[in-house]
Amino acid sequence: MIWWGGQLPSLERLTRMGEKALPRHIGIEFHDVGEDWISARMPVDERTHQPFGRLHGGASVALAETIASVAGAMVVDPDKFVTVGMEINANHLRPAFDGWVIATARPESLGRTVQVWTIRIADEAGRLVCLSRMTGAVIPLDRK
Repeated sequence: MIWWGGQLPSLERLTRMGEKALPRHIGIEFHDVGEDWISARMPVDERTHQPFGRLHGGASVALAETIASVAGAMVVDPDKFVTVGMEINANHLRPAFDGWVIATARPESLGRTVQVWTIRIADEAGRLVCLSRMTGAVIPLDRK
């Protein structure tokens, strides 16, 4: 198991972490967690559409960075470190018009100072909407 302390993170706690930030505004909810992966969902609606009625690519990237950054923070000592995104890319593969998209993040590398996560975003039918990779920096909490 990759999670700090050897226990699965609380999904309710992870969702609450975004209450006063972007995740709440676009409706991100942590959905499920396993020994080496985590998933979150986001609605495809007026908050996350682009002007042509499709899921906005930037909303997909916000979902990907949210889930990877939070997951990264859950594999380090939370009293000493946080993980923040330092690079992200995304391939938008098919449109989504409504319903929910579900992102699943898995680590590719969990180093002492750098992490790499792959995030797959699928629609409710399981079709791949976006494939993303985020590099995260593990930084001490006292670093400004």
